[in-house]
Amino acid sequence: MASGRTRYIVSYDISDAKRLRHVHKTVKRFGWHMQYSVFICDLDEVEMLILKREVGEIIHHGEDSVAFINLGPPAHRGRDCFSFMGIRTELPTSGPTII
Repeated sequence: MASGRTRYIVSYDISDAKRLRHVHKTVKRFGWHMQYSVFICDLDEVEMLILKREVGEIIHHGEDSVAFINLGPPAHRGRDCFSFMGIRTELPTSGPTII
């Protein structure tokens, strides 16, 4: 069974508008929408596997790109590793409940 949560940045570049919308809706179920194609997701191991499986079934592996960036435990590094220029985006204090 999974132990603890890890904060990830999930970012994507999808070449087809229909797949882009589908990926956006999928990742939104797992995380907090920071910018258009950038999400912050606090996930355990099982949730990460489910997210990767679902996104992997949507994208075209020869045309699209999805990055999963591990920031470590949310309480330790999740907030301190961000810096901003211009308007500062408020970061989540905890992740959403996965439905």
